[in-house]
Amino acid sequence: MTFEDLFDLDDIEDNNDVRPGPWWRHTLWTVGVTAFGVGLGWAGASSSIGESEFGLPAVAPGPFGEYLVAWAVIGLLTAGVLRATAARVLVYIPGQIAAVLLLVGTRLSLGWRPEAPMLAAMGAACVAVAALWSAFALRGAVKAARQRAERQRVRDEDAARTAVADGGGGAAAVRDEDALGKP
Repeated sequence: MTFEDLFDLDDIEDNNDVRPGPWWRHTLWTVGVTAFGVGLGWAGASSSIGESEFGLPAVAPGPFGEYLVAWAVIGLLTAGVLRATAARVLVYIPGQIAAVLLLVGTRLSLGWRPEAPMLAAMGAACVAVAALWSAFALRGAVKAARQRAERQRVRDEDAARTAVADGGGGAAAVRDEDALGKP
């Protein structure tokens, strides 16, 4: 494996497909990404690499189950927004975005134990980032659809003009060009 293979963009683009399918597959994906992100956040908070005054503190003393449950609910919302959008249009790395948001949120919550309003604000920010990411994907899909429609309209007009100019024989020439992949 070479250095270039590590950063091969073709592999990344293969991962970015529209993901239609049955509802159970979307649900399973959402639950899996949520469990992965929250689990990584919990594992990161469970071990401390250095002194807590130099970085994030490890899990604060006391019960932490309610924080994990809160981030699981936030994660289901976050991953659900991203997956619902990815089922319709192309979304760039939805799983990685959801997992990183949940990892960071869970890690911060377990280290500092914020009060309920702050935890709700963190969750709202996480869902808002997912919604913003989805909005960019939807905007790109609408723009691409408009460009495809405009290209098709121009091709149709050119074919009609060619057919009129050639007295009907131009349609076959246009079809031959389309078969070759020329616009």
